[in-house]
Amino acid sequence: MNVSLAQDLSIYQLALSVQTPPQTLLISAATLLSLLRSQIDLLIEQKIPAILWVKLPPQKIWQSELARYDSWVKVSDVIYSCDLGQVQSWREVRSSDDSNAHLASSQEKDIIPSYQPQVQLLPQTSLLRREYFLMVLSPQFCSLILAQRSHKIDKTPAGKVKGNKTPALLTINTFEGRIIQRVLDGIKQATTPDSFSPVPADFICPTMPDATLMSCLLVKQLQRQEEINRQMAVERSSKVQQQNQKLHNQEELKDEYLNSVCQELRTPLTQMKTALSLLNSPNLKPPQRQRYLQMLNGLCDRQSSLITALLDLVELERNLGLTTLESVRLSDIVPGVVSTYQPLAQEKGIILAYTIPSDLPAVRCVTAGLRQIVINLLHNSIKFTPNGGQVSVRALIGETTHHETFQKASTLRRVQNNYIQLEFRDTGIGIAENEIKRIFERFYRVRSGATEDLGGAGLGLTIVQQLLRHCGGSISVKSKLSEGSIFIVQLLVSR
Repeated sequence: MNVSLAQDLSIYQLALSVQTPPQTLLISAATLLSLLRSQIDLLIEQKIPAILWVKLPPQKIWQSELARYDSWVKVSDVIYSCDLGQVQSWREVRSSDDSNAHLASSQEKDIIPSYQPQVQLLPQTSLLRREYFLMVLSPQFCSLILAQRSHKIDKTPAGKVKGNKTPALLTINTFEGRIIQRVLDGIKQATTPDSFSPVPADFICPTMPDATLMSCLLVKQLQRQEEINRQMAVERSSKVQQQNQKLHNQEELKDEYLNSVCQELRTPLTQMKTALSLLNSPNLKPPQRQRYLQMLNGLCDRQSSLITALLDLVELERNLGLTTLESVRLSDIVPGVVSTYQPLAQEKGIILAYTIPSDLPAVRCVTAGLRQIVINLLHNSIKFTPNGGQVSVRALIGETTHHETFQKASTLRRVQNNYIQLEFRDTGIGIAENEIKRIFERFYRVRSGATEDLGGAGLGLTIVQQLLRHCGGSISVKSKLSEGSIFIVQLLVSR
């Protein structure tokens, strides 16, 4: 049954309007739930039939407490009153959560009243919307728990009971009959005449509760608070363990990374030492000497390239979070990079072309980062394409669904915004299917099978992926051995 209000109503303000208002406390939602549970515990243990005026968060963890009381108290005059947008039988809440430990046991579920509790609804007013309350009305025991949310608190989902992250609630917890009676009178005055009666006509609210009941309630509250403390201790312990595991994993990754760096630096040095020892041979012929000198020169270049790439990666990871994304046009970046690589392509007899429509919208990236992405991918395409091959760069408007190749696996990712697709195609040596998922790993180099060492530092694609992740982009690969490769870069359109 719905109740009409003649004026806006605040249960919290009614409680504070008495001559000597009760003390307000700042508590967490977890503590509020503990107060609620301890009072339900008392009502059940003492088998006290009561009228309950209730407005609680809609989550089942709160509503199940009403279901617990409903399943224990087998009386016909219990009235639940709340202002939820829709009424759900507490038996439905209880039956749907029978597997939960905090609800009734199998023995408790046998004590189910055959009646349906009467439910009266207070309308959602601007003041009531920010309040929760539990008012217990019985000749043996009366109590009032009130909680008010501030505007800041209202931004957080109500009823979240987790640690210190939950905003605090201004709370009143009183057993004084004069305060509870003032609230009842205020509710009666705020409702339309003859709309309803908040309590039976002969109901008398006791001035103070029985001392024995208060002693039992105190024990219940201490038990519930101890339960909260145990839960918080478990959560803190779990959080510390997770943080320790995270630090341990980071240390393992750091050790693995340093080990890989040392190995990559050691390999060229070992080869250099071998070449130098061969150069000291008195029987070495001039052509052999020339070949070893060329080998040393190439190894020095590789060592220099590796160190440069390592420094670039370290600088990138250190400064990436500090860079600001910009609106960049591909037509301002790609043509200049392609023209830089034209001489190298001509030297290998490679046809190098690009198609970048001038009317394409700008993308969301960092100018220097986008240039580095194009340089690395174009350099790889030319390097792994044999003489006489073809390399092309093309940009077009993408769709809203695409594949993204990450460091460990390829996963489907859905993007709601439009994006620009930048493709790097070549007729090169291609990549084996079992290698595609590894090419973005640090120091991983594709096994080309060629006589010359085409592998670089093995960090170029890692840098590309890091840059794309920073700007919300992605990269995927399509390739077959001896048929070439297509690297597909997707960049979000700048808004």
